Amino acid sequence: MPRRSVMFTPGDRPEMMRKAPDAGSDVIVFDLEDAVAPERKGEAREAVRDVLTDPSFAPDCEVCVRVNPTGVTADDDLRGIAAGTDALDSVMLPKTGSADDVETLARLLSEHDCEVPILALVETARGVLNATEIGAEPATDALVFGAEDLSADIGATRTDEGTEVLYAREHVVLAASATGVDAIDTVYTDFGDTDGLGEETEFAIQLGYDGKMAIHPAQVSPINDAFTPDPERVKWAKTVLSAKSEADADGRGVFRVDGEMIDAPLIAQAERILAYAQADE
Repeated sequence: MPRRSVMFTPGDRPEMMRKAPDAGSDVIVFDLEDAVAPERKGEAREAVRDVLTDPSFAPDCEVCVRVNPTGVTADDDLRGIAAGTDALDSVMLPKTGSADDVETLARLLSEHDCEVPILALVETARGVLNATEIGAEPATDALVFGAEDLSADIGATRTDEGTEVLYAREHVVLAASATGVDAIDTVYTDFGDTDGLGEETEFAIQLGYDGKMAIHPAQVSPINDAFTPDPERVKWAKTVLSAKSEADADGRGVFRVDGEMIDAPLIAQAERILAYAQADE
């Protein structure tokens, strides 16, 4: 399934977690890290476990939990939420600095009988520089770019243009493409600015990102709409894949569609377009 929108919900707010699927996000993330005060971590783990183990909770989207950075607290998180649930589809690892961080979390997941993919949140200078190695780790299923924490880590001043994080933003999407995992773009913090969100999402698409994080339900539809291809692109993709079937039957690896030479990269692009077009069906 495409990950156009990845929406966060505080892990200590059970009523919000139960309503989260209604926003229409492709991925909902129950947050045990930044959204939860240190003294409420235990309470949040119980709340997340209660939601995940509730038989009536059956969302038609990917369910992810953002644990705390790799270490004792992450182990406590998994011990608190993993037992007895089949509703957890993935785990997000914040402050991912190296492939070792992913490997350690994967080991902890295995120890708790919860072997799900890891969405590696790259939000430090070290993480950005190691993004390719992080993406290549077998348990990694997506690289997620975090501009806000990265700016704090390197002492940058956030601007509307985002030039201070542009190199890192491009580096992460290149690393994701090189290692064959999804690339998820950073949050847009002003959830009341729909126009600004739309512009930034379009730019993320131009950079090559597969999806974008959201911090409010109101951001989900604009993000989904931006990542959903227009009808002309869908028509092109269907034509390409239909022509591919004919070419395969004839043993041809390269073929033409409306005068355009089609090869493996364009076939992959057509498959991606149809996958995103079908996300709301």
